Amino acid sequence: MARTKTRFVCQSCGAIHPRWVGHCDSCDGWNTIIEEALPEIVPLGGKRGAKSSQNGGSAIDFFALDGGSTVAPRQETGMNEFDRVAGGGLVEGSAILIGGDPGIGKSTLLLQVTAALAKKARCIYISGEEAIDQIRLRASRLEVSTEPVELATATNVRNILATLDVEDPPDVVVIDSIQTMYIDGLESAPGTVAQIRASAQELIRLAKRRGFALFLVGHVTKEGAIAGPRVLEHMVDTVLYFEGERGHQFRILRSVKNRFGATDEIGVFEMTDHGLAEVANPSALFLADRQGEVSGAAVFAGIEGSRPMLVEIQALVAPSSFATPRRAVVGWDSARLSMTLAVLEARCGLQFAGNDVYLNVAGGLRISEPAADLAVAAALISSLTGEPMPENMIVFGEIGLSGEIRPVGQADTRLKEAEKLGFEAALTPPKSQKSGRKKTTASLQVNEINNLRGLIGMFGNAKPEVKAVGQ
Repeated sequence: MARTKTRFVCQSCGAIHPRWVGHCDSCDGWNTIIEEALPEIVPLGGKRGAKSSQNGGSAIDFFALDGGSTVAPRQETGMNEFDRVAGGGLVEGSAILIGGDPGIGKSTLLLQVTAALAKKARCIYISGEEAIDQIRLRASRLEVSTEPVELATATNVRNILATLDVEDPPDVVVIDSIQTMYIDGLESAPGTVAQIRASAQELIRLAKRRGFALFLVGHVTKEGAIAGPRVLEHMVDTVLYFEGERGHQFRILRSVKNRFGATDEIGVFEMTDHGLAEVANPSALFLADRQGEVSGAAVFAGIEGSRPMLVEIQALVAPSSFATPRRAVVGWDSARLSMTLAVLEARCGLQFAGNDVYLNVAGGLRISEPAADLAVAAALISSLTGEPMPENMIVFGEIGLSGEIRPVGQADTRLKEAEKLGFEAALTPPKSQKSGRKKTTASLQVNEINNLRGLIGMFGNAKPEVKAVGQ
C-alpha cells in the first residue's frame, strides 16, 4: 500500500513548511502548523508546450473593453442598513463573507435578513453549529418564527451540494459557519486551511452556476481577522465585519471589500431584546448621553463611507504615580495618540510627560480617519486645563507634525450634519482652494484655524508653562 504523502500547513496564513516547526516565519504565528494530507493532482496529459487540443483544454475567448454590459440586478433585503453596506441589495450569484467576534450577533443578523427576504424569495439557512431547536428559539425571540425560512443542520459539503444543485435552486443560502464544513475526500479535519479553502470553493462555484446569493459566516481570530487563509477573503465578492463592544448595545456592520459597491460603508444597529434594530440617525444616538459642558470632551464630525457621523471623544489627563505614565486608547489608533501628544508638547509647550492619558470614543465606535486629530487634541487640552469645550461646537481636522491643521475631505457634509442636529459653531481647518465652502451658514458659525496655537488660544489656562496636573 502506498504511503500517504503529507505536508505541514500554517492554519493562519496557509504557508507550507517542509516539516513541523513551532513558529511560522510567514505570519509569526505560534503553534499554528498542522500536518495535512497532500491533495492528489491529476495530470492534464501531453507534453510541455503542446497545443491545447492535445492536453484536453480549450481555447479561451477575448473581448473588448468597450463592449456593452448590463448592471447586475439587486434584491433588497428590507433592512436599509444592511442594504447600504451591501451596495444597495444582494446580487444574484454573489458570495458574501461575514466575520465577527463570538456572540456579537452574526447569526442573529443573518436570521433577520433571511426572514425579511423570505417574504419574497426562497431562503435556506444551513447551520453546522446549532441544532434546529436552537435556531427556532432564536427566531421566536426575534418574532420571525412565522416566516417561511427553510432550516437544516449539515456539515458535509457533498450533501449540501447535492441538495442545492437542482433545476429550481433557492434564492438565498446561509452557511453558518464555513469553519464547520468539510469535504469527505480530504483527510484534514474541519476548520483546517485545506477544508476551508475547498469547502468555500465548491459552495461559491455552485452559487455562481445556479445564481443564488451565498452567505458564509466566518470565525475571527483574537486579532479580529477572519480565521483561516487569506485566500478565503479573495474568493468571495464581499467581506463584511460585524463589530461592537459587549458592554454597548451598538453594532457596526462594516464593508472592507465589495465588488458590487463601496468598500467603506457602515450600517449601525442597536441590540435589543427582540434582536437588532436599525439606527437611521446614529449621530443623535451616539450623542444622546452627553452631559453638557464637561472638561475633556469634544464632538467630532466624522465620515463613515458616505454617511456623516457625530461622536463624542473623551479624554482624561490624570497625575501618574508610576515612572512611565500610562497611555490607554479605546476606539482610536494608539500611534496617532502618541503623535498628537508629541506635537502638543514639542510645538505648543504643553506637558503630558508626568500624566496618565486615557482616550475613549463614546458608544463603542472605532474611528480610523486622520480628521479626528483636532478633536482629540481639543479633548486633551480641555482635560489638562480643566476648561470644557463649548457644548454646541463640533471639531474636525488633521494635525501635521509641525502643528499645522490640514484640510480634510467632505467638510460640507460634516457641517450640514452638525447644523441638522442643532450645533451652532464648528472648529475646522482652513478651506482648500478647490472648496467653495462658505465661512458661515444659516445657523452654524465656522471658525477656521491653521495651527494648533489657534486651538490653545481658546483655553485661558493652556499656556506653555502649564505643568503636569497636580503640580
